[in-house]
Amino acid sequence: MRVSFTVNGCPQEADDVWEGESLLYVLRERMGLPGSKNACEQGECGSCTVRLDGVPVCACLVAAGQAEGRDVVTVEGLAEYAKWRAERGGCPASASASVATAAVAEGRTAANTPGTADGSGSAGTAGTAESSTPAGPAGTSLDEARRWAARGQHAHTGDGVELSPVQQAFIDAGAVQCGFCTPGLLVAADEMLERNPDPSDADIREALSGNLCRCTGYEKIMDAVRLAAARQAEEV
Repeated sequence: MRVSFTVNGCPQEADDVWEGESLLYVLRERMGLPGSKNACEQGECGSCTVRLDGVPVCACLVAAGQAEGRDVVTVEGLAEYAKWRAERGGCPASASASVATAAVAEGRTAANTPGTADGSGSAGTAGTAESSTPAGPAGTSLDEARRWAARGQHAHTGDGVELSPVQQAFIDAGAVQCGFCTPGLLVAADEMLERNPDPSDADIREALSGNLCRCTGYEKIMDAVRLAAARQAEEV
């Protein structure tokens, strides 16, 4: 079957997609976007996290056909997306943030279970997405998100564009080691900061509870998100 959807602001099509093919496979193998990592393929590690109509999901759990006609943002388009959002006042640092109930409607759970960002044991999950319309508001509306467009080269490589605040903060705080989990952490952290510009440590842990990191003790990751939040606040 043919699947058509928007990836990082650019219309994309994939042909000969079989019914059981995941969104992750299509992004990596058919569209040349390897940033979302293929690790557990069970929605447990969060390394393949992308935004589907603004909601963080594990791309390994989303059937490719479920993305038909929808909007996907991967880590390759994160910097351009953050820039677009800030220029239009969608960034919560310059606009009032609202709590995203869409994550619940999309099947994403973020319980602080052992091995997560609170340092206690295995991760929560970012689930599939059944509905084409999020159930609640986020920092950037769905209609606004669908109107942005990354320039072609940036949509695939992320090169030639200033990093988003959360990406730069991960570098400055030393939150990147092997880097395998980093794309999913960046997408999840960026979404959390969009809807909650002044998160508590508990908020950060909850938002990242579906993302596993086996290199760090999570403290540098926490530092990075705190730093990104502080920098956003300074820009107001």
